[in-house]
Amino acid sequence: MPAVKPLTKIEKRTRREEIFRKAASGELDFPNAVRDLRQSLGMTQAVFAERFGLTRVQVIALEGGKANPTLETLEKIGRPFGLQVGFVPIQSSNTNI
Repeated sequence: MPAVKPLTKIEKRTRREEIFRKAASGELDFPNAVRDLRQSLGMTQAVFAERFGLTRVQVIALEGGKANPTLETLEKIGRPFGLQVGFVPIQSSNTNI
């Protein structure tokens, strides 16, 4: 497996700011969020999995949109980044209530 090029502090900060911007605007979907968070740390899937108490297969499934993570897993991934699980408004103004 190829090594991931280490990010500079500025690159890490820029990536995290972009993640927060997307999260705040509702543009951040979960599979991309996991990948973006992992990449903002400059980690491989294997290293990220170990750091967050997951398996590499779980990380692959999360990033591929094929996982159904528990609330515990979601919190485990988001908490170190200052993110929490919650509802965000749907971008469409159509509601069926």
